[in-house]
Amino acid sequence: MTALAFSALQQAMSDENTGSQAVFSKADLAFLDRSIVLVGLMGAGKTSIGKRLARQLHLPFVDADAEIAKAAGLPIPDIFRLYGEPAFRDGERRVIDRLLQEGRKVLATGGGAFMDPDTRAAIRQRGISIWLRADLDVLVRRIGRRDDRPLLADGNPRDILDALIKQRYPVYAEADLVVDTGDESAETTVDKVIDILRTYLDKPETP
Repeated sequence: MTALAFSALQQAMSDENTGSQAVFSKADLAFLDRSIVLVGLMGAGKTSIGKRLARQLHLPFVDADAEIAKAAGLPIPDIFRLYGEPAFRDGERRVIDRLLQEGRKVLATGGGAFMDPDTRAAIRQRGISIWLRADLDVLVRRIGRRDDRPLLADGNPRDILDALIKQRYPVYAEADLVVDTGDESAETTVDKVIDILRTYLDKPETP
């Protein structure tokens, strides 16, 4: 990143606006040529955080699961039920690859997307990955409000989430950045994401 790019971002971060959040102009982010890709387990807040983050960064927000359902013409639970998880993952891989080639955006991915090596490689090439990390108790509280999670349909949600944490968190740790989420407001989490993005983008480029 050039010195001019550093200066633009630092100025944006120092400008005060209503509330505590910094608001970026499109010019400030002209140098950001990659998408912001949110990864994490179901219930981590990828969609709610992603929408708010996209507004702050003046970028479009896209939910990968919504795009998969749109492409298939079926809700996600029906894809799982009719065709199984392998078919869903294949479609997920292709949709995310397409979305990453369609310009900068804030992209929220499904909980299993980052587990696919090809998807991780595509995200690494065209995006900045941010793992929204939440502990088991937080996830259980959040997913209890919804009943449309195919992976939780057959069994105790807490036990299933615990197993998914053990399986997936070591892979999520390959993300470029990690932001812990808990019981704070979504706006507070967005502030944390913006702060860590600033630090990441401020790093001098390797010669």
